[in-house]
Amino acid sequence: MAADLSTTFTGVRLRNPFLLSSAPPTESESNILRAFDAGWGGVVTKTIGLHPVVNVLGPKTKFLRADADSAQLSMKKRPGAALHSSWNWELISDKTLDWWLPRLGRIKQAFPQHALVASIMAGSGNDTELRHWQELALACEGQGCDALELNLSCPHMDRPDMGSNVGKDQELVSIVTKVVKEVARIPVWAKLTPSTTDIVVEARGALLGGADAIVSSNTFMSLPLIDAETLDFEVHVDGLVSTGGLGGPAILPLSLAKISQLTQAFPDKSFSGIGGISTFEHALNYFLLGCGTVQVCTAAMLDHAIGPNIIKALNEGLARFIERHGDKGWTRLDDFVGLRRDRVVPQSKIRRADEKEYRGGYEREGYADPATT
Repeated sequence: MAADLSTTFTGVRLRNPFLLSSAPPTESESNILRAFDAGWGGVVTKTIGLHPVVNVLGPKTKFLRADADSAQLSMKKRPGAALHSSWNWELISDKTLDWWLPRLGRIKQAFPQHALVASIMAGSGNDTELRHWQELALACEGQGCDALELNLSCPHMDRPDMGSNVGKDQELVSIVTKVVKEVARIPVWAKLTPSTTDIVVEARGALLGGADAIVSSNTFMSLPLIDAETLDFEVHVDGLVSTGGLGGPAILPLSLAKISQLTQAFPDKSFSGIGGISTFEHALNYFLLGCGTVQVCTAAMLDHAIGPNIIKALNEGLARFIERHGDKGWTRLDDFVGLRRDRVVPQSKIRRADEKEYRGGYEREGYADPATT
């Protein structure tokens, strides 16, 4: 019998636990339709707002590559280089709410059994801005969206009351979540920024505001590298650059650390994990640490924009994993979510070597043999 890949997350039924995250792959109706046709269980739209948005000139997303035989990191395409990370300074959708609404409705009509999540963002500095959150929520819900994802995490917003500037403030996170929950009848997910001292603090604010799930995390604030030949940043406009978001394989261990903090602090809550997922084995880390769904961006962008091969491999990987562990009685994702959450402990809980065993803590590779020094 084929493995059951379906799951229910915050009351939303998904055909599988894999979603395309809010990013360039989900910026259009055609991309979202292609994504559902390819097999993604859910899609989170590019963030929808009420404020006019004009993106920077030129490429908004680039990919940093690493060489296998040297320490070189560069966005320059070259033979044998492997993906290190993605870098972007793209803002939210430049399309209006009126542009999005009929498209959201058509998408749900075409794929009623797939989860469509609307990512939304407004400001937080006054009552008018808070009402904008409610207006966005009600409008998207009215078109049949299954859940709302609050963008409290965009790392490159100049306004002090938007994006990650909100996500770093526990009180603002709580207020925004609360005002959306006051009007929404569908689940509300709070997407947090990793660029904070203690992400548990902001998550607590979101949960106190009524969030049904925490999404972690958005990209990490970063700068592109400077080209040693031209002395220009590898991404720039007229020689100038601003901070952007780092994603892709490089942030996988960093994002897992954030998720581990969250799922241990709130073991009974729902989490959707993001960061560096290209294979099922990557996604499995998030599941074992306590996530009920995961979201993918960079890997999908490099695979026909919406990742048809990525989702195929994710689904096949999950099916194989469940079947391989059938002797444990596992039949679905819920049977192993959080299974390794409690293995992450404070440093003081890790067994220490005695004095005779201690050798400085380094693996031999790359270091001089202590016996010869």
